[in-house]
Amino acid sequence: MSAQRDYNDEINDTADHQYAYNFDFDVMHPFMIRSFEPFFNKGSLLELGSFKGDFTRRFMQIFDDITCVEASDKAISIARNRLGDNSILFVNAMFEEAILPRRYDNIVLTHVLEHIDDPIKVLRRINDEWLAEGGRLFLVCPNANAPSRQIAVKMGLISHNSAVTPAELEHGHRCTYSLDTLEREATAAGLDVIHRSGIFFKALANFQWDRLLQTDIISQEYLEGCYKLGQNYPDLCSSIFLMCEKGK
Repeated sequence: MSAQRDYNDEINDTADHQYAYNFDFDVMHPFMIRSFEPFFNKGSLLELGSFKGDFTRRFMQIFDDITCVEASDKAISIARNRLGDNSILFVNAMFEEAILPRRYDNIVLTHVLEHIDDPIKVLRRINDEWLAEGGRLFLVCPNANAPSRQIAVKMGLISHNSAVTPAELEHGHRCTYSLDTLEREATAAGLDVIHRSGIFFKALANFQWDRLLQTDIISQEYLEGCYKLGQNYPDLCSSIFLMCEKGK
């Protein structure tokens, strides 16, 4: 990563774009866990890019052995205060430079790879240094081909599906993945892609979802339907998901 990047600044909301939305915390996080659970190994978990601990809190209900690596010391401080659990090992470092004590049975990298300057280098470290034998990587990224994004293209708000908008660039985005480009990065790093899918069919932008979730228009049954429909149409999901194992 560039030495010029300010990771504390990148997590701040901008005038027209939040770093994270309630839709991410309240809708996507539970459905991500649900997508991961059939593949989880018993044992340890390494969360790469733990932000302020919102997702970490959910993992604490499943794993007793958790290590979090986060580049923003501000985010780690907030996470420590929120979680209040001394059993979690927090490492404040960039992934390219992090020195970790061991290998892990499960590694989670969600909505983070698109922020990394050299993603293949980081994925190669995961494969070569951090995944235990039989360990699994849960890799999730925002989807360039999500209907909400394709609609934005047709509206003239962005130039093409995989464009990085000015607001996304302020938050540290370097690219926007589709299933094919995400799998290309994973295999180039030596990982074996075992499972590929999408998480949650999504035709509305995050800020629109946040407004709807404050009303009685959206039911739990509707959310469930979007999750199940996404399994039929992974390329039209909010996020794309690869489960990878250590390459031979």
